[in-house]
Amino acid sequence: MTMTLLDIMRSASVIPVIAIDDPEHAVPLAQALVAGGIRVLEVTLRTAHGLGAIRAMAQVPGAIVGVGTLTQAEEFTAARDAGAVFGVSPGLTPALIAAARSSGLPLLPGVMTPSEVMAAREAGFRQLKLFPAVPAGGVGMLNAIGGPLPDVTFCPTGGISIETAPQFLACKNVACVGGSWLTPKDAIQAGNWAHITELARAASALRA
Repeated sequence: MTMTLLDIMRSASVIPVIAIDDPEHAVPLAQALVAGGIRVLEVTLRTAHGLGAIRAMAQVPGAIVGVGTLTQAEEFTAARDAGAVFGVSPGLTPALIAAARSSGLPLLPGVMTPSEVMAAREAGFRQLKLFPAVPAGGVGMLNAIGGPLPDVTFCPTGGISIETAPQFLACKNVACVGGSWLTPKDAIQAGNWAHITELARAASALRA
């Protein structure tokens, strides 16, 4: 059964934002996160190894792998072919809208203002990423937007920590949050997968 974007978001308390510097880290990192209960993984295209990491992580049992930092239309098909089942972008442009439609890759586009939320909604997007979440107004902004635009569901990302995530998850219009604290660079470089599993376990418990 194919999961919708909303299904994917609701199955995750936190979606880790992952940048892979060494392709050898991709599989053990995915395994460590899944072992801790974090199955939805956003692999960004911020490094040269993004697509290769998606291809490798998509083979890890239990992992639901998406592609992040989509900024160009041609990246959609390449990411989908690598095994990504959803995409995330920092913003939304006409070219990205067209690429999402033609590739069939469900897109979680970034928005920051009420006008951007309304424009994305007019283009057919009901699941959005508030980005950067904390500079955009955080919990206060989400609660304010929820009044006039109650049919939009958010994954706030940017500046959120394990300490502040519960405040975001308590918002009625938030399905999950995005965060980079689950994948600290020092732990990845040291191969400290047990620590990452601990972080994942703590994050997955936020939903409960």
